[in-house]
Amino acid sequence: MSNDWIDIGEIDAIPRRGARCVTTPEGRIAVFRTQQDQIYALENRCPHKNGPLSEGIVHGASVTCPLHNWVFDLATGEAMGADVGQVRSYLVRIEDGRILMALTQAMVAAQ
Repeated sequence: MSNDWIDIGEIDAIPRRGARCVTTPEGRIAVFRTQQDQIYALENRCPHKNGPLSEGIVHGASVTCPLHNWVFDLATGEAMGADVGQVRSYLVRIEDGRILMALTQAMVAAQ
């Protein structure tokens, strides 16, 4: 299966422990940067109350939804703890300081 990779900007455009949201043919996708400069991409919608995950708190390799504190694994999109649910994750890679994202859904986001 081939992936259609799109350039979504420079890694430095996303603050450490922050996110930005991009609009793609797949919909709104949140792109996260951890303190260790790992990049992940998830659907920007919590399955619980449609909270904007791009506005959540990034901690380690997780993000907490800003509406009701559900926590999601940034690599898999799976809810953690007692919460049950999952958001789509997308493949990302860094080339020459730029973030590229595959438009096809991934089971686990790549680094």
